[in-house]
Amino acid sequence: MTKLLPLDLDRSAKTPLAEQIRKGISAAIENGALAPGARLPSWIDLAAQLGVARGTVRSAYEKLSAAQLITASRAAGTHVADRPPLAIRQDAPLDPGSFMEMYRELTAGPAVFQMGVPAQSTFPAKLFARIRSHAVRAESSAPAMYPDPRGELELRREIAAYLAIARGVECSPSQIIVTGGFGGGLGLALRVLGVEGRRAWMEDPGFFFTRRGLELARLSLVPIPVDDDGIDVDDGLRHAPDAAVAVVTPGQQAPLGSTLSLARRLRLLDWAAQAGAWVIEDDYLSELQLKGRATPALASLDRAGRVIHIGSFSKTISPTLRLGFVVAPAALASQFAEAAACLAPAPGPSLQLATAAFMREGHYMRHLRRTKRVYSAQRDALLKCLQPRAESITVAGLAAVMWLPDGAPDLSIAREAQAFGLAPVPLSLWYASPTAARSGLVLGIATAPQRHLERSCDRLRQVVARFT
Repeated sequence: MTKLLPLDLDRSAKTPLAEQIRKGISAAIENGALAPGARLPSWIDLAAQLGVARGTVRSAYEKLSAAQLITASRAAGTHVADRPPLAIRQDAPLDPGSFMEMYRELTAGPAVFQMGVPAQSTFPAKLFARIRSHAVRAESSAPAMYPDPRGELELRREIAAYLAIARGVECSPSQIIVTGGFGGGLGLALRVLGVEGRRAWMEDPGFFFTRRGLELARLSLVPIPVDDDGIDVDDGLRHAPDAAVAVVTPGQQAPLGSTLSLARRLRLLDWAAQAGAWVIEDDYLSELQLKGRATPALASLDRAGRVIHIGSFSKTISPTLRLGFVVAPAALASQFAEAAACLAPAPGPSLQLATAAFMREGHYMRHLRRTKRVYSAQRDALLKCLQPRAESITVAGLAAVMWLPDGAPDLSIAREAQAFGLAPVPLSLWYASPTAARSGLVLGIATAPQRHLERSCDRLRQVVARFT
């Protein structure tokens, strides 16, 4: 036995010897060193070989037998049990060209110009860690109970107060459902609305992850063009007046940055009320408007209860939190609560309570004010740096769009730039149809610190020059 399977016992370890023996034999069976049917020494013989008490080995064998890893009988002795071969467990490579390959590629980082990631330098990480540590201790000492699936009341109260002040949305905590980021909120909303098989307006260009999410929810997408006034509502009415839902980014259109005009907001809400349709508002940047005060949320104008407002803390605190929220229309609040309870309960209480304390003590608003100042300076520096190196640059929310000649391979350019620690996003990916797509690079402002910015811009321009 010891030749086939060396068992190195550590008598100074805290792990009991019986458990060390069990783990050693179990590992040998799992990795194939001990094949099915292989004979093992009796627990008496093995105890002698290892120099341990017989009861120690007997205890290990009993646990292995209970786990159906070995069989023992007086007539035949002890053998490895017959079991189907185990597949080698490894992270399978992603299919080339698949959505998940693109997802992993676009979310890898950290890198300069990466989108969707806030600047780490502006966030009071030590303060938040201290608040979060206190929340974890409080959670650990609290009675073991199932938390409210809608989210902790303290956080929902703080979100409601914040929305009233910063986004002009009047709602009660009972209308708020805490979710796992924007994606969790979108999935929850689509379950409740029950729009499978119906048509949906989708901004074109628009966020590709949202577009894929709508496709997975079995919606038929109708691309609606975007201009300087936001989504073209009249185009949607001409091509798909019977749509069940429209997904929009009215505050700062992603990726072009335009704000949905008041006239189009009213037209969109009037269509939703008349057609019995729903509008999902992706408030992805919240109040992080760098030019003046942010426009109030679309939900602030909703009088018919047709807008589902979705926000998150990914751009303002960190995407690692995976923390977002949905504001349900009052008439649907109970249905959203039921769906959350059965299908998508809120994340862990300690994270929510820490975020609530961060907001309640005023740290969140101070952080946003400081962040906007830093981002404004980074935007100005980026424009100053890029304009001599590019034909056309436009600011789009927390990004800058570097326009490329028609037909330029922006996807290849973006991939080539990754070798230099740069992460521009190809503009063509945002379009529903490759034939209608425009070429460009979307550059995150938050991840473009002024230090070494000249070098980063020079490298990006060199990469672009090789393809254009």
